[in-house]
Amino acid sequence: MNIVWTWDLIRRIIEVLWLINIAFAIWTVFRTRRDIASTWAWLLVLSLFPVVGFLLYLFVGRKISSDDIFNIRDEERQFRNTYVKKQADLLQKHRLLLKQGHLMLAHQLVTLATSLNDALVTFNNRVRIFVDGRQLFDQMIQDFDQATDQICVEFYTFYADQLGQQILHALERAAARGVSVKVLYDLSGSRGTTYKSFQKLESLGGDAQPFNSKTRHYINTPRLNYHLHRKIVVIDQQIGYIGGFNIGDQYVGKMARFGYWRDTHVRIVGQAATALLGRFGMDWNLTCKKTGKAKVDLLSLMKDLHVQRPTDNPSEVAMQIVSSGPDNDDVAIRRGYEAMISAAHHYVYIQTPYLIPGEPILESLIIAARSGVDVRVMVPCMPDHPFVYRATEYYARYLAENGVKVYKYDNGFIHAKTVISDDYFASVGSANQDFRSYRLNWEANAFMYNEQLTKQLKQIFENDLLKSTEMTPEYFAQQSKWRQFKQYFSRLLSPIL
Repeated sequence: MNIVWTWDLIRRIIEVLWLINIAFAIWTVFRTRRDIASTWAWLLVLSLFPVVGFLLYLFVGRKISSDDIFNIRDEERQFRNTYVKKQADLLQKHRLLLKQGHLMLAHQLVTLATSLNDALVTFNNRVRIFVDGRQLFDQMIQDFDQATDQICVEFYTFYADQLGQQILHALERAAARGVSVKVLYDLSGSRGTTYKSFQKLESLGGDAQPFNSKTRHYINTPRLNYHLHRKIVVIDQQIGYIGGFNIGDQYVGKMARFGYWRDTHVRIVGQAATALLGRFGMDWNLTCKKTGKAKVDLLSLMKDLHVQRPTDNPSEVAMQIVSSGPDNDDVAIRRGYEAMISAAHHYVYIQTPYLIPGEPILESLIIAARSGVDVRVMVPCMPDHPFVYRATEYYARYLAENGVKVYKYDNGFIHAKTVISDDYFASVGSANQDFRSYRLNWEANAFMYNEQLTKQLKQIFENDLLKSTEMTPEYFAQQSKWRQFKQYFSRLLSPIL
């Protein structure tokens, strides 16, 4: 039988194929529970780009497996069973302490983080702020060289470049002295770094493994979502680091594309370092379930954490380590951000490389600004991901039109993830203002309650303003129609960027 190909027949075949594609798109998206914004964004992609869309979904859209979720929740449940529940009186005593003096200001935020994340508050912490990568890593290497017991390192990016080699050599020196050295890294964020990079460290008694992976080869785990985005270091259970810097040459300004790299990290001396160690221990043990390596004893790690009383020393910082990830729906860090914004009476300053907030953060910022709060947001002047940056511009424009002051940092690339408000509340960590940090990646932030520290971060923000340009509605009005179209289109994809 000969088929006579006519335009009408071709059109009907295309229509049938399109309907089949739509049916598969609906089945693909709705068979997995996800928020409504992500659902519609994926339906749009799969409908408009029949073949490419499904390939993109293969790498980006698949959710974390139920086995992984079970393992993560089981590890955290064991942690609570072996430590938090055995010392449940800590939480009650902390609540009583927070009702004393100036700490009453932080009571609601602390209670929120405790409720969502079992985040114990520690009081007597000394904090140093770093905004320059070279200074940060010089200090970190110095601390590695003075370590006597244990070093735990956890980063999204651990490149095998010049800085990576400097850090690795310091860890090897520590291992050679008999210090217990453990390294966790993300395979996607550390592309180019292979297991061979850590062979000498392991020959000296150290240990390194990619987070939550059976393999050390990125090509075998090409998933683009659900990554370890935390940046944590703990030394001798007494010194901790947390913030936005990763390990790589670009983070010390050695990549011409970005120029100067402006980020924020904090060095902590105090019991918050022990809380960071607990977070590392859970992440390490989760990975050990896949690799078969020896787990750490969480109870032993946390044995030195006890109830502290706040002092009148203005240099000592009350702090909680709050973490979040795709294994639960508590979105503790995002809700902490919301609480800080909603509680502000005078100002809220935010620095983030990616501004793709969900509706709760977006509306909180606008309500605060319309209520007379000085709300300022700072973003980079250049993209590192084109679609992400155009979506950032869309939301920057929307906020600027609704009373929020938005600035682009012109002195290189700003990668800091900071929120400060009212000279008392501050958050520094790995979580950006976007869907990926809220729900798709494993993040960790330090929420800090201290007037002296917050004023330091405020001064840093104001210094950065001198190197920034305000993105007013008039600024956006001068942009081309094509650029505005890319912003609107990227905004449609924002839940999956």
